[in-house]
Amino acid sequence: MKVGFVGLGQMGAPMAGHLPGGGLVVYDARAEAMAPLVKAGARAAEGVADVAAHADLVSIMVRDDAQVTEVGEEAIASARPGTVLAIHSTIRAATAEDLAARARRYGIEVVDAPVSGGFMGASAGSLAVMVGGTDEAFERCRGPFGAWADLVLHMGPVGAGTRTKLARNMLHFISFTAAAEAQRLAEASGVSLRKLGRVVRHTDAITGGAGSIMLRPTTAPMKPDDDLYDILSHTRDLGEKDLSLALELAEELGVDVPLARIALERFGAGLGLEGEGDE
Repeated sequence: MKVGFVGLGQMGAPMAGHLPGGGLVVYDARAEAMAPLVKAGARAAEGVADVAAHADLVSIMVRDDAQVTEVGEEAIASARPGTVLAIHSTIRAATAEDLAARARRYGIEVVDAPVSGGFMGASAGSLAVMVGGTDEAFERCRGPFGAWADLVLHMGPVGAGTRTKLARNMLHFISFTAAAEAQRLAEASGVSLRKLGRVVRHTDAITGGAGSIMLRPTTAPMKPDDDLYDILSHTRDLGEKDLSLALELAEELGVDVPLARIALERFGAGLGLEGEGDE
């Protein structure tokens, strides 16, 4: 496939950099952003329309919904039937769905394919990409996406990729608030925050962090014969014990830890063991 890439910012530039230079067409409003890729063999396009007219797959990594819509509409106007437009920006699912409906009238496919892994993953070519679109469009994208992603998953129809990314990022950024709460407790206890950070990063790399409990296909309460019932019951017991101890320490030190209180209240139910802790 001939691949085009629009948007060569902090994420887009390293992603495009993993694609073969020959046949790659790139565009960014900043000429200096295109220069390293051109040096590696890519062709600098004159604009979005130029990219779309010469590529079978057009990757779009721009700032927000408004830019995605603007770039997407310009690409649709110039792309040939059979072209796939891949939106890598984190946007509203409805934005991708609206573009897909417009593109479909011209025989053009749209997939929403947001990525996770940050600049580090983009540089290493080890991103995760969550793809929403038809089976056919996904199969056409799988190879090119694999140049810059270690994990390429088809999540469902258009919009499913974005909904996955929003859920993933919700967990990510809520965890930052939880980290701040834990740091306040540690600081009040006289603990080194930098050393605490080292411990967290080290052990999360071993256990998988919050993702280690995301194993079930549903959030409904579990039945005792579920294969994960005993494992998650043990997790609940440990978690409720440790959260209770942390809350005791916070009370002793006068540190407000509202997320920890909510976590204790909802811990069992969140694991699918709703009502178990009330017996």
